[in-house]
Amino acid sequence: MKILLTAFDPFGGHSTNPALEAVNRVRSQSDGIEIIKKMVPTVFGDSIQAAAAEIDAARPDAVLCVGLAGGSSALCLERVAINIDDALIPDNQGNQPIDRPIVPGGPAAIFSTLPIKAMVQAIQQAGLPAQVSNSAGTFVCNHLMYGVLHHIQSQRLKIRAGFMHVPCTPEQTIHQPERPSMSLANITLGIEAAVAAIAAHETDILLTGGALY
Repeated sequence: MKILLTAFDPFGGHSTNPALEAVNRVRSQSDGIEIIKKMVPTVFGDSIQAAAAEIDAARPDAVLCVGLAGGSSALCLERVAINIDDALIPDNQGNQPIDRPIVPGGPAAIFSTLPIKAMVQAIQQAGLPAQVSNSAGTFVCNHLMYGVLHHIQSQRLKIRAGFMHVPCTPEQTIHQPERPSMSLANITLGIEAAVAAIAAHETDILLTGGALY
């Protein structure tokens, strides 16, 4: 099985991006799984173009996009991407779209096609906090998730895809000790557990992953 991992370059004033650092640490070959890695820019439009080009060139069996969620205390598997850009901060080229569709005329939302609940379970079994997230935000993370899923659908590719958010590392929260964080080693371990679950599960498992609000 061939799995493409994407991660963003640093953004929002951060000098590093733990998603990118962790993806770079993931083993490139393990238990019959070949890992391809691609850094994508934290830029509206360009991020989708970079990921789509890599998908078309590599033809992976699955795509897991990874991004930073600065306030999260867990590894979050995104359930759905919505067709809207509404940027609280500018991207790395200064773009800050407001209430703009990612794909004009496209579906209002597209669900992940990865086994997200099996991935949550695998990460938890590795001893790390993980959960299903029902909102990927409206910044470049949601933009990329929607764009990748839409590209796969429109090209009728037999590729599963989705998105995973990771917390800050402790080094990023030195001056904000109340802010949640996770070590880079554990973020890497969580991504590897998620990858193994993708390879092990063609369909998802039945597991509670809902939210009250």
